[in-house]
Amino acid sequence: YFCAQHALEEERRVRANDREYNEKFQYASNCIMTSKYNIITFLPVNLFEQFQEVANTYFLFLLILQLIPQISSLSWFTTIVPLALVLSITAVKDATDDYFRHKSDNQVNNRQSQVLIRGLLQNEKWMNVRVGDIIKLENNQFVAADLLLLSSSEPHGLCYIETAELDGETNMKVRQSVSVTSELGDPNNLASFDGEVVCEPPNNKLDRFCGTLYWRDKKYTLTNQNMLLRGCVLRNTEFCYGLVIFAGPDTKLMQNSGRTKFKRTSIDRLMNTLVLWIFGFLVCMGVILAVGNAVWEREVGSLFQSYLPWDPPVDNFLFSAFLAFWSYIIILNTVVPISLYVSVEVIRLGHSYFINWDQQMFCSQCNTPAEARTTTLNEELGQVEYIFSDKTGTLTQNIMSFNKCSIDGQSYGKCTLTNTHTYMYLLKLDFTPFNPLADPDFCFYDDTLLESVKVGDSHAHEFFRLLSLCHTVMSEEKSEGELVYKAQSPDEGALVTAARNFGFVFRSRTPGTITTTEMGRPVTYTLLAILDFNNIRKRMSVIVRNPEGRIRLYCKGADTVLLQRLHPCNQELMNITSDHLNEYAADGLRTLALAYRDLSEDEWEAWAESHRCADKATNCREDRLAATYDQIEQGLMLLGATAIEDKLQEGVPETIAILSLANIKIWVLTGDKQETAVNIGYSCKMLTDDMTEVFIISGHTVQSVRQELRSVCLCGWLQEGAGTGGGVKQLHCSPSPSNLMDNISGEFALVINGHSLAHALEADMETEFVSTACACKAVICCRVTPLQKAQVVELIKKHKKAVTLAIGDGANDISMIKSAHIGVGISGQEGIQAVLASDYSFSQFRFLQRLLLVHGRWSYLRMCRFLCYFFYKNFAFTMVHFWFGFFCGFSAQIALDTGFWTVVNHVFVWGSLGSYFTIMFALHGQTLFSIFPSQFHFVGHALSTLLQPVVWLTITLATAICIVPVLAVRFLKLDLKPQLADTLLRQKKRKPVGRSVGGAWRGMGSMSEGRLGARGGSRRSGYAFAHQEGFGELITSGKNMRLSSLALATFASRHSSSWIDTLRRKKHTHTPTTASEESSPAPSCVSGSVPPLSNSSSLLGGSQDTPIEEETATGQNTQTVAASSTQAVPALAPDSEAPAPQGSAQTLSTADLTSTAVRCHGGDSSGGWIVTLGTVQVNCSYFLIMYQ
Repeated sequence: YFCAQHALEEERRVRANDREYNEKFQYASNCIMTSKYNIITFLPVNLFEQFQEVANTYFLFLLILQLIPQISSLSWFTTIVPLALVLSITAVKDATDDYFRHKSDNQVNNRQSQVLIRGLLQNEKWMNVRVGDIIKLENNQFVAADLLLLSSSEPHGLCYIETAELDGETNMKVRQSVSVTSELGDPNNLASFDGEVVCEPPNNKLDRFCGTLYWRDKKYTLTNQNMLLRGCVLRNTEFCYGLVIFAGPDTKLMQNSGRTKFKRTSIDRLMNTLVLWIFGFLVCMGVILAVGNAVWEREVGSLFQSYLPWDPPVDNFLFSAFLAFWSYIIILNTVVPISLYVSVEVIRLGHSYFINWDQQMFCSQCNTPAEARTTTLNEELGQVEYIFSDKTGTLTQNIMSFNKCSIDGQSYGKCTLTNTHTYMYLLKLDFTPFNPLADPDFCFYDDTLLESVKVGDSHAHEFFRLLSLCHTVMSEEKSEGELVYKAQSPDEGALVTAARNFGFVFRSRTPGTITTTEMGRPVTYTLLAILDFNNIRKRMSVIVRNPEGRIRLYCKGADTVLLQRLHPCNQELMNITSDHLNEYAADGLRTLALAYRDLSEDEWEAWAESHRCADKATNCREDRLAATYDQIEQGLMLLGATAIEDKLQEGVPETIAILSLANIKIWVLTGDKQETAVNIGYSCKMLTDDMTEVFIISGHTVQSVRQELRSVCLCGWLQEGAGTGGGVKQLHCSPSPSNLMDNISGEFALVINGHSLAHALEADMETEFVSTACACKAVICCRVTPLQKAQVVELIKKHKKAVTLAIGDGANDISMIKSAHIGVGISGQEGIQAVLASDYSFSQFRFLQRLLLVHGRWSYLRMCRFLCYFFYKNFAFTMVHFWFGFFCGFSAQIALDTGFWTVVNHVFVWGSLGSYFTIMFALHGQTLFSIFPSQFHFVGHALSTLLQPVVWLTITLATAICIVPVLAVRFLKLDLKPQLADTLLRQKKRKPVGRSVGGAWRGMGSMSEGRLGARGGSRRSGYAFAHQEGFGELITSGKNMRLSSLALATFASRHSSSWIDTLRRKKHTHTPTTASEESSPAPSCVSGSVPPLSNSSSLLGGSQDTPIEEETATGQNTQTVAASSTQAVPALAPDSEAPAPQGSAQTLSTADLTSTAVRCHGGDSSGGWIVTLGTVQVNCSYFLIMYQ
């Protein structure tokens, strides 16, 4: 009904506080329903679903035949009892699952919300909230529906929300009400509010909303910044009021939720196919025997009619043959007995318990075991070809830590490894004696940096002074010295916390000042301007005036855009810092470059005037502001660089490497920005230096996306990319109509943005996108909505016919989990919504390796062997009846009574056990002792004997002795006829301990391999910030000065994953010494000492509040896109040669793994030679051995 309504709904009209007006549009209520059944529909709907199984329909057909006495020689209860048992067990399981869905729905629908009704706030259940109602939200409450923010407790109608359930991002986001409604904070004022909203119909686009508010003969444009979506959580805001625009199934969260689908394994589909073929074979046997019956009755049976007449209604041999056909169909039905499906379900249940009991998949930190939430998909785990993974919370912990830094050409940071493989820095630095305001959770190990700060190094002081000033962090001091930073992104929080521990503590800010404590002395700077961050600029700056009156600009940003704005005298320092940046990027760290510039009063006044003119411009405001920003951010002096680690979950790189070696392709589908996703791709080894090229698809139109996809397919383009050493290439090339995917050689990766993916998923382009993406070793989709995640999964299922697995931890991953063949939920920090919708759940991504390569493989092998034996057994049993038909005149008599066999089986199995224990307890019981006290005087000895461990030990030893011959044969078979797994295990045991190929450790200050230099800054070009544009304006306007606390994340040491290089690196047969190096400009001078800003008195500055403009124009709302006036620069660091390490690891087998060294196309490049793997057939047994 709602789908039909939405198809006709072109726009939505909502009038505040007017239910009668809104009800005439018949908008959906706020009640949600994710369950499949109710009490009335359960039985018919469930039976209909179960009888879609070919086997169930087959057995129902046989049951009907057995109810006809003329053709049935078997009793009907032999079929109806097991069939009813199977149907009942499945129905109970489905009813249980649906019960929990009902329970979850009721829990959500019965949540309480404060609704403004006739001027009073009344508690109403969520299910009773209607479109047009005004509701009140309080801090830490979930948003009940899609709301238009009207007002809040914060200044200027601001509020802070967490959108983890929508996009997986845990950082805070800011929403702001329309200025005209921001003052309606009182319920009495809101009760008189009668504005009307005209907006777009319900849709699934989380990042877009278009609408107009009409009130008091004026209209105001509404955007996504004015909306609070269902699933968000109100944070750090005392209360807010919102107008319900979309409710229940119309909300964007529900529009992105996939439907619950019935999942079946390939074994199930194979069994259905086999049942059809075997039924055809059964019909053929029935036809043969029926023809035989007709011939026999005509030639032989007619001679016995005088004393063995045909039973009525049989009156001729043809009708007798017809009845014999159906009789033999019943007799020979054991070729596919119903016990097959019962046995399969029992085996699957056992496999599920194996997963639940696996000690190696138990997380002791959170006390969470692995759980198989379904019993029907175990063997499918061993056939997975594509894994679709979320990033935040699944691959990463979303915890940022200040890891390394480069200051004035000197690299500082985490502990390194020497030739003896011992840690140089092991002790965590204690900052408390040096700085009472230090954060005790901050981890840093290099004491040389702390000593440099203590002795007063001017460069180190200026470095941390920049970090304490150039940011948008808000601070709250709950008590003296107890600081809580509210960072809009974890990156900024990590940088400001680092400056805090090294003596430069950010204390507070006003719209015009920033107060810090520098080396124990309070200092207040006048904040003159904030040059805000955006995705095009990839940098941010602040202009401050120190207490002595000196004006200085501080800038931090991506090195690709900041290094080209340096003064020429920084050339030598820039080369050294670029080398350090290459090292940090090779470790998968998120890097930033830091610089400053002194400004004279005349320069500041002239620029401030041009900035004011650009800020007040009505046309192309963003472009003009970008131009003024670029004008002042020139001639900078380089200070150094930072390296932040986005902590991966434990074992993520190793797991991805092993799964990749098993020919499983991993796609990352994330709502994060492109730069963050690419950095994480390198951190978790999805993207590696060995890759020929990393392509980025970022077109905004259908034509541009098609051009970029076709550019990837060009063989000549790819061969040219192979010589670049694995750089990231932005595609803007002319289209090519030919598809050259078959000619691609090398390893490639594809990164595609959400807006480009929306075009790539269209019907006329999806085939081209799938062929391009599947030719790449790794695919990263960033800025995607939950529905787009599900669409990508469905696309692969449709075109590749491959088994897919989706893994995630948040509510935004539910649709993807439901769409994949197998859904895995991680019980992480984003709740258990993904777990409830999943088929399997555990707490760490690394457990996926064991789930697939151990449990999945073993379950598949066991099931295959069971099916082979079962079909063999039943064919052998059934063919006895077929052959017996030739000896009984084709009279449809059974050779072996199945009922007798069933009784005998039960009697001998259960009866023998029961008889044994009955006789044993009777012989040692009180009854016989009272009758024959002299013969049966061992009263109670049976029970006491069974309680003795020695008795059970004897039983166990007797059983073991019976099994020893079988085990002996197995061990002899390992020596006489070993399998591939046995051979690999022996080679692994004989393998000498040493350094693997590509596993050389880097010492402090060591250069990365040459191919990193060729790739330049592409890998670290991603701006480390994850926050959104606009915070600078909020700070300078003073709109967000009254804030609550935001707890800082704890920091933990990064898990070392250097051994992954051993798995990734290909075997080098020989290494040439030639490499192409690009010469960098000669250094001119070295930057001198940095004049520090004074640390003495305080000076308060004035406010620079900018009022919010109300939009009253009647035309369409136009948007301008900020364009950058600069372009990325090539890498400034020279390429370096990296000789291949000696003593490479032994190859497993020359028959299994062959390698060939070939020259890179496109001329010489860093790294000069690449090694390509030949035809490699990897057996899963190899990964089991590696895992063990």
